[in-house]
This record gives sequence, structure tokens and C-alpha cells, in this order.
Amino acid sequence: MKEVVGTTVSICPKCYKKIPATLYEEDGKVFIEKTCPEHGKFRDIYWGDAELYKKYNSYQYISSIEVTHSKTEKGCPYDCGLCPNHKTTTVLANIDLTNRCNLNCPICFANAGKTGVVYEPTFQEVKRMMEILRSEIPPTPAIQFAGGEPTLRKDLFDIIKLAKEMGFLHIQLATNGIKLKNKEYLRELKEAGLSTIYLQFDGMSEKPYLIARGKNLLPFKMKVIENCREVGFNSVVLVPTLVRGVNDGEVGDIINYAVENFDVVRGVNFQPVSFTGRTDEKKRLESRITIPDFMKLVEEQTNGEISRDDFYPVPVVAPISSFVESISNMKKPILGSHQHCGVSTYVFVEDGKMIPITRFFDVEGFLEIIREKNEELKDSKKGKIRSVLDLSINILKLIDREKAPKSINVKNFANVIIGILKGNYNSLAKLHHNLLMISCMHFMDPYNFDIRRCERCCIHYAIPDGRVIPFCTFNTIHRPLMFNKNNKNKDN
Repeated sequence: MKEVVGTTVSICPKCYKKIPATLYEEDGKVFIEKTCPEHGKFRDIYWGDAELYKKYNSYQYISSIEVTHSKTEKGCPYDCGLCPNHKTTTVLANIDLTNRCNLNCPICFANAGKTGVVYEPTFQEVKRMMEILRSEIPPTPAIQFAGGEPTLRKDLFDIIKLAKEMGFLHIQLATNGIKLKNKEYLRELKEAGLSTIYLQFDGMSEKPYLIARGKNLLPFKMKVIENCREVGFNSVVLVPTLVRGVNDGEVGDIINYAVENFDVVRGVNFQPVSFTGRTDEKKRLESRITIPDFMKLVEEQTNGEISRDDFYPVPVVAPISSFVESISNMKKPILGSHQHCGVSTYVFVEDGKMIPITRFFDVEGFLEIIREKNEELKDSKKGKIRSVLDLSINILKLIDREKAPKSINVKNFANVIIGILKGNYNSLAKLHHNLLMISCMHFMDPYNFDIRRCERCCIHYAIPDGRVIPFCTFNTIHRPLMFNKNNKNKDN
């Protein structure tokens, strides 16, 4: 029996026109269903656990933006951006430095090398895009250079140096890692100011590489990790594209590999594959991996070391950012993305074992205190110093010392949390370098497209014409329009 749990606006997977969509619960899952007057009915799995879907709705956080780059004319998702209808500022910006690539992967959301058009913005165009990002309120704090394969740019070091000079706090490179076999090249990336390598990493056997990349790249990926260790680059995030029947049985092995290389690897960000083009409904329903499916895989394949309950949706940290904003009197980036876009957890690694932060730190209690303090700070009579002092006292009470990792100093841990609440970026960086992040971002495709998620996206693409476009809207609609000369305007 179907139970409607919500409505939204989506797009037709064939003509890309906007159409209404219904979200309904059936067999313990949430489905999205929509009908195009011209192309018929479409159905897909939206969220693999109806109970969790409802629970995560309680973490919803809706904010607003001050700086826009386009007008509202045709409506979302065609007016990008950012248009006045958008709700979240840019927290992480992507700039594609090229669409050239040194691989020819069967699975590639960027469709690199298959458009027939070379896209490669000039150095000055890249600089202008970064200027636009830094002119947002608050200025975009983090940037990722992507592609195609960004290491094919000869001026990459200069671009990274410029990003650092312009004030980006975090500079990330999304790469297949092929050029990182050259240790000198890797050392130069580090010296240029690169913060993190976002390394394509699909599994611990040759199978997922043969299917997704066309060749076995596993030995090569391991070599990249060794090279990072040798040159002292200790911030790598492994990025597996998760495909059912291909590498969904290797989730635990990938996490274990990250644990074994914790001195270099800072996190693993799993990305369930998106479906592009017209695909058979039965095949999609069988192949679709949603975030709850991922969480179940983690729990099963880590033997419960990480459980479903250890994960939280991305906007859970939004009230914390609001508190920091109030204390510092400065606009701060707020992760106000949709509650069903992504999840993450942080774990301590001790003696080869994983201890999620949720096992010894009362996250819900902490969030409740933060909400109370945010309400207090709305009253100008309440002192900001008093709010921080109250939090300092309460945070220690939220830590279960018996369950905490033996390797950490509880007081120091509490001080790091307080430092973050005061807006200290070094405290945030320190926390990240002492924990392993396990996360999952489920990017949309034309079948599960939800405009509410687009409006609250905080991961954006900057493009040369001055627009800043939400991630899923760009890859689903605007990227094809940019690169396909024969593509008819799909929003007409």
C-alpha cells in the first residue's frame, strides 16, 4: 500500500521539462513517481529506508543567500545561477580546468572526452571565476579543481598558488592520480599549497577498475598512497563510485584500507553511481544504491564497528555554523544542503580499530545545547562570552570518558570543539587530521531529480560566463548544454 510522504518538482528524463512528482512510501522504501504528458510515467527509488527518511527530515535547515548572479525567469532548475531562489551559499566550489582526460572510463559523470568539444578555460578565466566565488557573502572557503583530468593543465601549480593567495582556506584536486606516480610532481603540488587530493578509488580488487575504468588501476592507486607518504602529503580522500554488483561488496575493504593508511588517508567519500540517458526501469530499480543502502553495507561489512546510527545527514552541522556566526559577528559558510543529499560520520582509529565519535560523544545532547544557545543569542541581552563558557562546561559532560579512545586527551578534545565554536579554522583542521571521515554523497540524475535538493545545494560549479551552478543541476542539465553544440535547449 502506498503512503504519500511528500511532493516536489522534478524533470522528465527524456525531454527535461519540469513536471510534478510524488514521493511515496512502499515496502519500507521511498519512491519518486512522475508523469510527463509527452513521454509517460517514470518511477525510481528515492530513499531506501522510509523510517530513516522521516527521521532525517528533522535535520532540515533552510537558509538564504545574499549574492546572486542570475535572475528568476524560467524557474529552477533553468535559471542557474545562483538565482534568487537558491537557499545555500557556496561551501565547496568546483572548477573544471579541462574536459580532456588521460583515461577513457566507461563510467564518468563528466562525460570527459566524449563531447567532441574541448573545454579548457584560460588562466584569466579561472582567475575571474575564483574572484566571483570569493565575492560571495560569505566568501567561498573551499575550492576543488576537477575535469576531465585537471593534472593535464600545465599551469595547475600556478592556479593552486593563486587560489591560496586569494584566500581559499581549502584547495582540493579531484584526480585519477595517474600523474602522481611522479613523486616530484606530487611534491610540487604540496609546495604550491594543495590541501587535499580527492583520489578516484573504486575498490580493493581488479574487478571494479576493469568495469568502471577499463583497466586494473589498483596497484597504481596503492602506489599513489605510498608516494604521498614518502613526500609527506597526508591529506588524501578516497572516492569510490559505488555500483551494485561491481564494488558494493568491497565497501568494508575500502574502509579498512583507509584505516591501514590513516597516516595519509583522511577520509572515504562514497558516491553511488548516477544513471544518465534512458535506462530500463527494472534495471535501474535493481541497480540503484541509495544512502540507506550504503549505510547498511558499511554496518554489515565492518561487522558493526560503524553502524547506521553513527551517520548523520550533512545539515546537522548547520546550527553549529549559525552559532559560530553569531559569536564572531561574521558571515560563515553554512552547510544547509538537503537532508537527503549526503551523510557522514567521523571515527577515531586506535590499534587498527574504528571508534565512531558517536560512541563516546553525545551528539544529540550537543546539538540540543547548540539550538538552545542559538535561541539565547537572538536576545541581545544574553552575552556571547557567557554562551561560550556555558558550552565549555557542558561539552565535558557530553563525553563518556570510559568509552573514549585511550589515545585521546578528553580535555584537549573538548578544547578543539570549543575552538571550532569560536570560529578557529585551525581547530577544525586539527579535528579532521585526527579523525577518519566516512561519508556518502548521492548525486542526482534525471530519474530521481528533486528541485528542493537543487535549491539547497552547497556544492557548486563556477563557469566562465560568470554563473555559479548547483552540482546536480550542472551535471544533469547545464553541462550537456555547454558542450553539445547540437543540443537543443532542453528548457524550452
